[in-house]
Formats: sequence, C-alpha cells, structure tokens
Amino acid sequence: MKSSPKKFPKTKNRSDVPGWDLSDLYAGADDPQIEKDLQKYKKLNETLAKKYKGTFAAIAPADFLKALQNVEETGILGSKLGVFAYLNMVTRMKDTEAVAFYQSIDERMTDYGKPSIFFTLEINRLPEAKFKELLADEKVAYYKPFLERVRRFKPYELSEPVEKVFLEKSVTSGSAWKRLYDEHSAALEYTVDGQKYNDAEISKLLLDKDPEIRAKAGRELNRVCRENRKLFTFIYNMIVKDKAISDDNRGYKSPAAARNLDNQVDDKALRALTSSVRAQYANLAHRFYKLKAKWLGVKKIQYWDRNAPLPFGADRQYSWDESVKIVLDAYERFSPELRKLAEPFFDKDKSWIDVPPRDGKRGGAFAMPLPAKFHPYLLLNFVGKQNDVLTLAHELGHGCHMRLSVRQGELNDDTPLTLAEVASVFGEMITFQSLLSQLDDDKEKLCLIASKVNDMINTAVRQIAFHFFETRVHEERKKGELSPERLDEIWLEEMRESLGPNVIVDDDSKSIWPIVSHFFHSPFYVYAYSFADCLVNSLYQVYQEGKVKNFPAKYLEMLSQTGVKRYDVLLKPFGLNARSPEFWNKGLSLISSYIDELERLDKKVKF
Repeated sequence: MKSSPKKFPKTKNRSDVPGWDLSDLYAGADDPQIEKDLQKYKKLNETLAKKYKGTFAAIAPADFLKALQNVEETGILGSKLGVFAYLNMVTRMKDTEAVAFYQSIDERMTDYGKPSIFFTLEINRLPEAKFKELLADEKVAYYKPFLERVRRFKPYELSEPVEKVFLEKSVTSGSAWKRLYDEHSAALEYTVDGQKYNDAEISKLLLDKDPEIRAKAGRELNRVCRENRKLFTFIYNMIVKDKAISDDNRGYKSPAAARNLDNQVDDKALRALTSSVRAQYANLAHRFYKLKAKWLGVKKIQYWDRNAPLPFGADRQYSWDESVKIVLDAYERFSPELRKLAEPFFDKDKSWIDVPPRDGKRGGAFAMPLPAKFHPYLLLNFVGKQNDVLTLAHELGHGCHMRLSVRQGELNDDTPLTLAEVASVFGEMITFQSLLSQLDDDKEKLCLIASKVNDMINTAVRQIAFHFFETRVHEERKKGELSPERLDEIWLEEMRESLGPNVIVDDDSKSIWPIVSHFFHSPFYVYAYSFADCLVNSLYQVYQEGKVKNFPAKYLEMLSQTGVKRYDVLLKPFGLNARSPEFWNKGLSLISSYIDELERLDKKVKF
C-alpha cells in the first residue's frame, strides 16, 4: 500500500548553529574602510607600474625584491576585498544589494589591477641568465616558487595590450556568465508536496529514507533543470566558447591543457588516472550498485537513489555540537597538532563557519582561503545527516591545509587543485575510520562502510565520468553550439557507462548536468577530486602499513609545502609515484577492498 503524501520538514533559519562573522575583514558592505582599501589597491598598482614597468631587463636584485613585495601587499589587500564581497553575497544571493556590491567590487578591482599586467609579462621576457642572476639573491630566492610558476606559463602569454583586453573583458564574459549561473541557480525553487525548497534543501531530500520522497525530489530536480535547460545550455555554451577563444589565442593544445599546467599534472599522469579509473568502473561502481539494489529491495536503483540511506540503517540525526566533537576527536587521534589547527574555526565569539541552509544561500560546501594575516572561512549546509558530519570533516581539512600552506607567503602559496583536495579527503577518511572503530554490530558496520564507498565512488569514479563529459562537450563545441538535447545525450552516455547496468539513468535524470557547478565555474576541475581520492587512498594504506616513521608529522609537513613543491616530490617520502598506473590502482584497490568487505558482511548479516 502506497504511503500518503508526506509533508517534509522545511529548513528554517536556525540560531543553534553558527553563521560566520566577517568582521575580521570589514564591519559590513557600508564600512568606510572598503573605499579606503579600494583606493589603496588602486594606488599600489599604479605605483608598481610607475616605478618598475620597463625596468626588469637591468633591474638590481634589491629593487626586484621591492617590486615583489609591492605585488604581495597588493595581493593581500585584493584578497581581503574580493573574499569579503563574495562571502557577503553567497549566503544571500537573492539580495540584489549584496549581488550588486560584489559585482561593483569585482569590476573596480579588475579596472584598478590593469596597470600591473606588465609584471608577469616582463618576468617572462627576462633572459635565463638574468633570471638566474636575480634568483641568486637570497631574499629574492624566497619567492622562487612564485617566479618559477610565472615562468611556467611563459609560452602561453600574450602581448600586454592583448592581456589587458582579456582582463577588461573578463567581467562581461566568463565572469558574467558564471555570475548569471549562480544567481539563476540560487533563485530556483523546487516544490514537493506543496512545499518549496531551494537547491541545498532539495538535495537533502534525496537522502531521505522514504523512497517516495526521494523519487519526488529526484524527479522535481530533473524537472526544474529541464525547464531551465535552455538558459543553462546557453550559459554553458558561452563559457565553453569563451574558454576556447582564450585557449586558442594562447596556444593550448587541448581544452584541459591550461588546467593541467596549473595543476602541474602532465598528460601521462592524467591518462594514467583516467584510464585506470575507467577500467575499474565494473569492479567498483557496477559491483557496488548491484549490492545496493539488493539492499533497497529492487532489481535496479533509480539515479536519485545512488546516495540513498539503507532501509535497515539507523536514521540517526547528529547535532552540530556532536558533529564538531566527532570530527575534532578524529583529528586529534591522528595528530594533536591537526586538532589545534582546527579548533579556531569553532570560536563561539567569531565563527569562521557558516553552517545552516537558508533561503538564498548558495548550495553545497566550500572553504575559502585568505592570506596569513586573516584566516580561512568555511561554508556548509548542515541538517544533521551522517553525510553532513563527513562534509564538515572534508571542509575542515581544507581549512587546516590552508592555515598550513599560507605560511609560505601570499605569492608562493598556490596549491594546485589536485593537492588542494588531499587534506579534505584525508580528513573525511580519518573521521570515517574513527566512526567505524566504535561499531561492533555487523549491520551498523555494513551501513557505514556502504556510505563511505558511496562517497568514494562519487569522488573517484563519478568525477572521472564528469571529466569525460566535459572533454566531449569542449571538443564538440569547437564545431558549434551544442543543443540541450545533445548535452543531455552526452550526460546519459557517460553516466550509464560509469554507473553500470544496475542504475536507471533515463528521462527522469538526463537533464540534471547543470547542477555540477564546476562545469561552469572551473572547467576540468573535476578530475582533481579523483586524483586526490586515489592519492589519499594510497597515502592511507601507507599509513596503515606503518612503514613510514612519524607519518602524521610528515603528512602535515607535506600539506605545508603543497604550494611550493610538485606532487611527485611531495610523495617521495611516502614511497609513492603518481605517474605510474600502479599508483592509481593501489588507491582504487582500497575502494575495492571495502566492497569485498561489504560482500562478506552481506552474506553474514541476516536482513
């Protein structure tokens, strides 16, 4: 007998969980210090150009050092202004004043930053002998990671007038389309049984134990995406084309080339990762979803049931305080130093975290870095599910990593995406293991491991399917705009191949590709998640094996160096080589071993 339509609890503004306090940056959008800092930012850029433009060919090391310090000071001030404007907006994206304030700050900073365009261009015009002469100075050598990163992009830089045009156009091209995507997404409403939800809230309904609720939410998510796909398709086509224009002018050979260069990932390593994961689709995702279909009591699961809780699992709710304790205790068991890095995020007087879902708040979760004189901020949409506990562990890992790596200095600290996800995924892993160690009941163990495998497949496997979707879209876009129907078709093909025969991917889920914000905000970001997940799995196995002495200390040291050293160098103390397919297979084997354990528990537990 079908259950009657159910009224679902609506998330309201909550006073029992913290919202962030941005007063460390500014008192508010009307703070007079903002205008003073904008004028200072403008003057710093003008001074840099007036003093140093055209001088690098014969510049003395002492003067070059002053120029670098000027750029660093400008970067710190720019981060303060830009981050405040963004964080002030993302919790209330329906507030036209907050959105307009962000746009104004973005446009003014872009305009004021134009005089400094010459800086990296002139560094890259330096003859190698002069570059080495400058680096021979001990104080200049402090900035070697930054300078070498600048030189890495030398073959792809354009003339100063052209670079200026690209900078000026950014606010009305790529950035504008991303803003439109954000604003439109935040304004969307989803209706289930007469109640309205935002995107953060509708995604939580997909985790409900009631399959009818999940089905209604899943179909509603697809319906809203389908009804808005004309606009989403146009935005996406423009973003992809905008990127292609830049790539073509700069001489990048493939759509992912710029991201690879920024990530310091060579083509061989990326191919090793993507081919290894694709070859494991059946062993990982297909095998797991066959088990999940059995546990859910169906032959095949619907697309929206991939993350569904198991019906025989305890539908436990976690309070915010309880969640914080779980994560901090897990961090401390791994390393007391890691806990010390995490604790300031939860200061009750000045919270660094914005926790509750609210109307107009951006969905998902993220961590925002800032220079050392400030601190990172975290955004969550917490409703007390087990997944929310692990999301806290994930974002807190980012925050701790940011506090470590920023010690390298504002210019040097530029962690590539592939390494930026390592601390977050590792934070999840140690929290998961802590939760697992406290369980004796086989059924509870099965539920927790299944939840973790679910997340690992979402991270390691599904993100590679996203990568193949992106790659195909960017390649096909070269021949002209893609229709909504074609984007849906590519999405279906990649999802079906990765998820396998036990997941139904059909008309009720074919139009939801626009919910993957990275497609719009950061093309080719997604493989970084898989990269990091497999890397962390390999690292964690090394940790479990106990063959590396002082592993926690070496791990934290690695995090402090991610902005200044390549991933292959950082992994050497742990005996790992990411260019080898064996490395990725080692990481994937941990997921496989968890599925082995699930198959064992499945036979043992009586349902």
